[in-house]
Amino acid sequence: MSSREVQVPGASECSPQPFRPGERVRLAAFMAELAGLDHDETLDARTRAAADFHWYSPVLAEALAGRLPDLVVRPRSIDEVRQVASACVRHRVPLTVRGAGTGNYGQCVPLHGGVSLDMTGLNRVIEMGEGWARVEAGIVLFDLNEAARATGQQLRMWPSTERLATLGGFIAGGHSGIGSMRHGILADPGNVRSLQVVTLENPPRRVELRGADIQKAHHAYGTNGIIVSIDIALTAAVSWQHVIALFPDYRAALACALDIGQRVCAGGAQALDVFQLSTVERRITPYYDGLRERLRDQDAIFAQVAPDSVAGFEARVRAAGGSVAVRGTEAELIAAGLPPATECAYNHTTLQALKSDRGVTYLQVAYPVPFDPALVAMQCERFGDEVLMHHEFSQAGGQLTVFALPLVRYFDAPQLRELIASFEADGCLIFDPHTWVLEDGGMKQVDELQLDFKRQADPLGLMNPEIGRAHV
Repeated sequence: MSSREVQVPGASECSPQPFRPGERVRLAAFMAELAGLDHDETLDARTRAAADFHWYSPVLAEALAGRLPDLVVRPRSIDEVRQVASACVRHRVPLTVRGAGTGNYGQCVPLHGGVSLDMTGLNRVIEMGEGWARVEAGIVLFDLNEAARATGQQLRMWPSTERLATLGGFIAGGHSGIGSMRHGILADPGNVRSLQVVTLENPPRRVELRGADIQKAHHAYGTNGIIVSIDIALTAAVSWQHVIALFPDYRAALACALDIGQRVCAGGAQALDVFQLSTVERRITPYYDGLRERLRDQDAIFAQVAPDSVAGFEARVRAAGGSVAVRGTEAELIAAGLPPATECAYNHTTLQALKSDRGVTYLQVAYPVPFDPALVAMQCERFGDEVLMHHEFSQAGGQLTVFALPLVRYFDAPQLRELIASFEADGCLIFDPHTWVLEDGGMKQVDELQLDFKRQADPLGLMNPEIGRAHV
């Protein structure tokens, strides 16, 4: 069995009728069952709980404006999570799960009030062994990495928001991140060893998902169960060298990154050990604090490279016509007033731009495999100053895969639809960051595995019921 039930439930006693938007919520009766739990009804707490980084999208910022939970509950144990889940089911109160709120798609915003379940109080390392750790879902990734490094280990990957984001939030909404060049995407076998999930049944179950069953709750944004603990894979710690390489044009930067990425994937005598590999064109680099003078109006690669691979990495940079402008450990870069490579990757680049230019937004693009830099060159010519390119190199399913998070000089929603159609006509896949509907954001189809699990784990549809079309 790839999943197992930690607690055997009794017969379901709840109504077969799902929650409907606009249904009267018996909040007073519900709150009477929260004795001893940390909960907050103040406007400040409710406003903070309804916020995530969906404001990166002007479309979502408008669509989700003004939506608040009725109260915030901060459980401190898995038993308290089950207590809240049980009360939600009995009183038909909607529940929205949140970690640190660093996601970009509005899944922390409660569409119909109810409870915002703040998981950051569940932040313990339960157990750690060689190659793995079992932790509570609310632990901040930076804190987990620090605990792992004390044992000579580290996480295989993390988002660029490592210092804020929780592991549970990363599993629930993440796809890849810093480290994916070396270890693949989160969904690749072995990166996540198991999930423990509390359901919204009567009574709630605690279910452990293993193997392929992990995908029932991974990347479902907390809409079909509450992730409470995780067995996550670790690897030996490395003192990564953060490298910035500069190039005379963006096509040369892409070609160099492709060459390096292929050497990482190929293994053997010519292999390079690279943890992060990002390319950013020169129209974006001025947004990075502390780097404007050093980048000298050139296109760039930002990378994290193992010490033993630095010489080989730099040789590939020189062969592509580039030069190394910055190299050092994360601590050395920070001491010099420079951002580490981590903060010049993934959506941290979007954040850096938005700090000074609220007229931009972004898209998320997956390129056809094998990747062809010539396609990007054609797109740059087609889009002109409307789209500024930024690419991330990773592995997925053992193949070298290239994603883009281009900045877009925003005009209106129809403009975004036209850009999406243009990328798709080139054979690219768009993971639309301007919708909160799961099936519209990625593959444009229902994930039947997640839908089946939702029918079991959330039979009343209490978990942000309009997120996703997988209604029961």
